[in-house]
Amino acid sequence: MSTKTPKTDNALEAFKARAAEEGLLDVAYATADSPFGPLLLAQTRRGLIRVGLPNQDSDELLADLAARVSPRVLEAPTELDEVRRELDLYFDGKLDSFDLPLDWQLSGGFRRRVLRAINRIPYGQTRNYTEMARKAGNERAVRAAGSACGSNPIPLVVPCHRVLRTGGALGGYGGGLEVKRELLRLEGALP
Repeated sequence: MSTKTPKTDNALEAFKARAAEEGLLDVAYATADSPFGPLLLAQTRRGLIRVGLPNQDSDELLADLAARVSPRVLEAPTELDEVRRELDLYFDGKLDSFDLPLDWQLSGGFRRRVLRAINRIPYGQTRNYTEMARKAGNERAVRAAGSACGSNPIPLVVPCHRVLRTGGALGGYGGGLEVKRELLRLEGALP
């Protein structure tokens, strides 16, 4: 049984708004529904920094954000309304390109270059790990490109599900192979 009242809800919303206004909110987070289960969404002033998949522990992801970005992490669903709206449209098959600012600070160097290359893969198309390694500047770093996919902090929006093994096999996916397969089907990249 919840002890919250409309008055406490309003006070909490006012606190969140004041924290954001005064720069006390460094990372806002919320959850969103998806066909696969709940997603954790987090963003900074720069943009979307984290999408946690249903098979990932939200508390661990939030603790990681607090350690790596800022301890000022606060649930603020309205801050992520646009992210949720675009994800809903994507899952409904009505959006083929996200128009969200992204905060890349959880990735650096070669991994960031791979993720930026992945972010340019068009909807409904796939690439392989070798192509991603080449686009990131080191054609021989195929395993490192795969590792970059596996550590993608912004899956779905930065579409690492569009990267396959060189022979065309699915390869891995942080959300599980069935989720990867369904995302590729949604986009028309798989029958």
